[in-house]
Amino acid sequence: MEAVVVAVIVALIFAVLVALGVIATVRTVRAVKRGVDRTVHQARRTVEDTRLKARQFAQPGAAGEVAQLRLSLRTSMRATQDALHTAAPEDPSLSEALALFQRLSAHGHELDDELKRLETEPDKARIAARLPELRERTARVKDSADSLRFAAQDRARRFAEDDLETLSGQIRMEAGALRHWSDEGMDEGIGEAAGAAAGGRTAAPGAGAPAGEQPEPRAITGRDRDAWRSPGYSWQKAGRTESAG
Repeated sequence: MEAVVVAVIVALIFAVLVALGVIATVRTVRAVKRGVDRTVHQARRTVEDTRLKARQFAQPGAAGEVAQLRLSLRTSMRATQDALHTAAPEDPSLSEALALFQRLSAHGHELDDELKRLETEPDKARIAARLPELRERTARVKDSADSLRFAAQDRARRFAEDDLETLSGQIRMEAGALRHWSDEGMDEGIGEAAGAAAGGRTAAPGAGAPAGEQPEPRAITGRDRDAWRSPGYSWQKAGRTESAG
């Protein structure tokens, strides 16, 4: 009976380990697939932008302007998307801005598709006739995207400035408190030394103190700054140890 129970327990443990291995494998495969998809998407985007830049300068006139409109639209929308997605996790107030950008992205994709179709349009007159309207729509979408991006950047910069100002005030208060404590200790030490010199005698530190009592701690001076330095501080380079000989 005990052998059967042990076998069942071993079988359950083995099944759990197999299940965990399958789950880990599936997650790894999905993560790799997402990484590959992201890399492929970035490569395609880079190739497309490079093609548009080349077309912008290689084909003057209406065809070159269509490429220039697509490039400026894609650059503005991508920059705004990156700015909002980077700042949103730290600032929940940008959720509404993200929702507005998603709606704006739908218009941007539609406009980008129209411009892309015009790149293969053989009728140059038709392209020239459509350019004023497409130029206006591109400017409107681009200005809206830029407005969202600039507002998010200004908001983040303002928060950083406010936090720095608060931190600076706290540091000034702490620095003042430290200096006040040090000055008081130095004044007391100077007064005690003057009293000892006037009486024509000197005493060793702690001399004359009743048994069981310790002298008051002295103020921290410049000699003690090394003892208060925190080792391994991230802004401080680690000292290089020189080998003997």
